[in-house]
Amino acid sequence: MNQQIPISFEFFPPNTPAGSDKLKTVVQELAAARPEFFSVTYGAGGSTREKTLATVQDIAAMGFEAAPHLSCVGSTEAGIAQTLATYRAQGIRRLVALRGDQPSGMATAGEFRYASELIEFIRRTQGGDWHIEVAAYPEYHPQQRYVKRDLEHFAHKVRAGANSAITQFFFNPDAYFHYVEEVRKLGVDVPIVPGIMPFHNYARIAQISARDGIEIPRWVALKMEGYMDDTASIRAFGVEVIARLCQRLVEGGVPGLHFYALNQSALVLDICRRLGLV
Repeated sequence: MNQQIPISFEFFPPNTPAGSDKLKTVVQELAAARPEFFSVTYGAGGSTREKTLATVQDIAAMGFEAAPHLSCVGSTEAGIAQTLATYRAQGIRRLVALRGDQPSGMATAGEFRYASELIEFIRRTQGGDWHIEVAAYPEYHPQQRYVKRDLEHFAHKVRAGANSAITQFFFNPDAYFHYVEEVRKLGVDVPIVPGIMPFHNYARIAQISARDGIEIPRWVALKMEGYMDDTASIRAFGVEVIARLCQRLVEGGVPGLHFYALNQSALVLDICRRLGLV
């Protein structure tokens, strides 16, 4: 694959000063792939708000575009306005707007019920200043039983003012292409960038996939399980599977690739090299 395609990487906010220092090194290493931006996640109910802000500031200070996640669960209009003002002062203009998870024990969901309401609030109070990314679920949202309703929720987020979308990770490219086809029928025309999860830790990713209804192809699962504790073989096979997935997506005309890097660079760079992106 020779053509250059926009790519981006996602991190979580480190918990320690050592983790923050390590992440700065990871950012520099991943810069070799010339990413469009780095996004930073936001804990349930805003539990990592300050760490997310600090991580975004570190990335921006290094000269790269940073896109903080912004969750509306447990948030107030005043709190969101204050957070946006802080990001604005840092020169940050890209956001990933999410509903987010409600922490156990939280009595109220706050002033926003859905990501669409958060986006409407941003557009009403801030205009078109922000590039707003939203989430998409090719194998449908794990908390939504009805596929049609899930598609309508996504279309509503776009109509509220989203500029583009990043998907939940998946391993079946047909699920992605079918999803895009379905939302296009609803008049959605924004770019929908596939989220790519390398096999950093197969057991953990299999666990998340089972919880969220993400299909790992049976032949991949059987082969991974057959390698037992052979970490070198698991890594090599995982890189091959994900590189092949990316190749198929690029050939199908995707507008970009968004890698869930999990604050590591080696595995993602291996895949990018395989694709000719580094």
